[in-house]
Amino acid sequence: MGLWNYISQKAKGLGVTEKAPRRAALPQRDGADSRGEWLAARGPRAVPPAAGRRVKETAGQGAKTMSITASGPDCCGGLGNINYRKVARWEQRTRKLSSAFGSPYLACYFLGGVILLLNVLRSHCFTQAMLSQPKMEGLDNPTTYGLGLALLGVGTVFVLSSFFALGFTGTFLGDYFGILKEARVTTFPFSVMDNPMYWGSTANYLGWGLINPALQEPWNQRHASPTGLLLTVVVALVYVVAILYEEPFTTEIYRQKAAKSHGRR
Repeated sequence: MGLWNYISQKAKGLGVTEKAPRRAALPQRDGADSRGEWLAARGPRAVPPAAGRRVKETAGQGAKTMSITASGPDCCGGLGNINYRKVARWEQRTRKLSSAFGSPYLACYFLGGVILLLNVLRSHCFTQAMLSQPKMEGLDNPTTYGLGLALLGVGTVFVLSSFFALGFTGTFLGDYFGILKEARVTTFPFSVMDNPMYWGSTANYLGWGLINPALQEPWNQRHASPTGLLLTVVVALVYVVAILYEEPFTTEIYRQKAAKSHGRR
């Protein structure tokens, strides 16, 4: 046996896999005797078939856990996927929310509150995604940091000025509830660009991605990640799709409103 072990170790060192000698099959019996005979025949390191199945199942569950951990926690819990524009279009067709709340204004305030909470949740997930990804050294410089601050400043101006010009109901899909202004808003920032709320929000996300969410760190020690830039592109694409759906609807309802006003005259 000593010579055989020596030859086996040398063969393994040379990359040769020894072929285990074939053992005689044991009769299939239940109970402790069968288990003891199986272990005696296979050696002290053998794993019984039942235990092997348990090991495989445990390994499979561990692999699933590792897969979930590697992909990151679902911090949004699926709430970030809610399409509130579908809710608004459903309300525009059925007026169910207005009936449930007894007023289109109360229904619009409720939907607006939900949208605000979802936006906070989205921003949290955006930040967590950046912090969990590898950093990019090329983004850690004072120029990028200054650009991020500038984008945040411009974006905040557009978002806040849009909100003050539209009001709460105008900002949060009030036109789907039948809450319309006398005419479409054309004052600043709508005099500068169309849909300033969306593009201001996009500028905020881009600026946030550039300056990095680790505000407690100086600019040269931040965890700047390209993930923020990629997610900003996703946000911008979502806004583009929203504009393609909302712009024709808004144009049409104000055209109808203007036609009715002209007909009354």
